[in-house]
Amino acid sequence: MAGRITSLEAQRRTKDRVNVYLDDEFAFGLALDVALPLQIGDWLTDEQIAALQLADARVRAREKALNYLSYRPRSAAELRRYLLQRDFSETVIDAVIERLREVQLVNDQAFAKFWVDNRAQFRPRGRRALIQELRGKGIAAELIDAALADYDEDAAGWQVAREQARRLRHLPPEVFQRRLRDRLARRGFSYDFIREVLTAYSPSHTQNESENLER
Repeated sequence: MAGRITSLEAQRRTKDRVNVYLDDEFAFGLALDVALPLQIGDWLTDEQIAALQLADARVRAREKALNYLSYRPRSAAELRRYLLQRDFSETVIDAVIERLREVQLVNDQAFAKFWVDNRAQFRPRGRRALIQELRGKGIAAELIDAALADYDEDAAGWQVAREQARRLRHLPPEVFQRRLRDRLARRGFSYDFIREVLTAYSPSHTQNESENLER
């Protein structure tokens, strides 16, 4: 593909990209920042072209990564999977993730804490479920342990139990108990905790006790 640059044209639809023509034929596109040093008349070797395209891939991957991160924090593994699905090479992905780590836009320790805090506030889970979720996002075991060090699983469980009990209170006792058990189990709470909740919400408890649990 080596050749002499005969034209450098801004792309019509993407103003921050440039079309490079070698020997009067379109050769490839580049990010504007990558193309800035080029001049018409320059001769590009195959090695120089490969270096330019690698630099361009890094720019494109970084832009994709920043857009992905704009919705919520991501783990490094999440970001890697996302970029792999968009056909970036491992070399490019490694460079982008390392740079984002340097500027603290990717930080698995901070991400794990964010995830646990967010779950506790909006959709509480048992420790087991949180561990599984964080493992699925590629978080190391020691970072998971640190993120869960201060997690109050019982408080989270009773919050879920009260919310679900209010939603299910119109059901017959047997159905109420079964659905409450299933919903707590799906959230990853332990068998012993679920049994404690079901006992507290059993028909044998007095109305006063039930009212206290609802407060």
